[in-house]
Amino acid sequence: MTTESYRHCRNLAASHGRTYFLATRLLAREHRPAIHALYGFARATDDIVDTGTMDDAGAAPDAVRDAALDAIERALRDEWSGSGSPGSLVDGPASTLGPVLPAFFDTVAAYGIEHDYFFAFLESMRMDVPGSRLHRRAYRTMAELDEYMYGSAAVIGLQVLPVLGADTATRPYAAALGEAFQLTNFVRDVGEDLDRGRLYLPADELAAFGVDEELLRRCRRDGHDDPRVRRALAHVVAHTRARYRAAEPGLTMLGRRAGATVTAAFTLYGEILDRIEAEDFAVLHRRAVVPRSRRLAVAARELAKMTAPRAC
Repeated sequence: MTTESYRHCRNLAASHGRTYFLATRLLAREHRPAIHALYGFARATDDIVDTGTMDDAGAAPDAVRDAALDAIERALRDEWSGSGSPGSLVDGPASTLGPVLPAFFDTVAAYGIEHDYFFAFLESMRMDVPGSRLHRRAYRTMAELDEYMYGSAAVIGLQVLPVLGADTATRPYAAALGEAFQLTNFVRDVGEDLDRGRLYLPADELAAFGVDEELLRRCRRDGHDDPRVRRALAHVVAHTRARYRAAEPGLTMLGRRAGATVTAAFTLYGEILDRIEAEDFAVLHRRAVVPRSRRLAVAARELAKMTAPRAC
């Protein structure tokens, strides 16, 4: 069962996280399944929040999504207290997570990953669900957004450190990198997020450029560009690049293989920002994508560095 679960998680990573999956191919073979299992848990939970158990209209009622997160949290607490099993989700609203859990629990136990990281992740997921006690559909300040990103992004970086065998001194850099990746996604996906009724760009920083949610929605709906929106997005991109710079010193603190893996992801996610700038911040109308040829070239470069003889 656990072998099948790891295979399921690998397939999730391959089909949903193209840049992420490509970077993991640089890891030592024995470490890849654990990374896939952690990704599988985060991906399956995020998908439940975004779609959940479908109703006739094609989306889950908010109460169903909230109940699914409660069921996931109970399953985690039951497993880690010794009073339950992954089977507790088989028939519930979060049943799609069931195939992921054997590999996930095996990974968390094998590497001693802190359980609080996953509860923090669930708290941030609740912020995305209307009707949840923690729901936020928008964020007034970067400080508020940072609260969300701790559970949705920073802890993702922290979870993988034990798998990579990294020293605890790398934790601040891993957290910063997780936040940089997510801020990149927020800028790239702002149009899609608006369609879901969410906005992950700080309202006060947008307002400094004369931008609010209504203007973003109008530009999205009408296919128009607005110089105020471009300037506001350029500001958020600059802030995101600062997060990358804060994370960068941690790259040299990892082992050779792990460093190559994280450097590949660091480079490729950063180049999403390059694409956004090259396309004049037209993220409300099209999705910025790093071409597959470029992704393969970066992976090949890091592989070559990883396998090159060390200098004496």
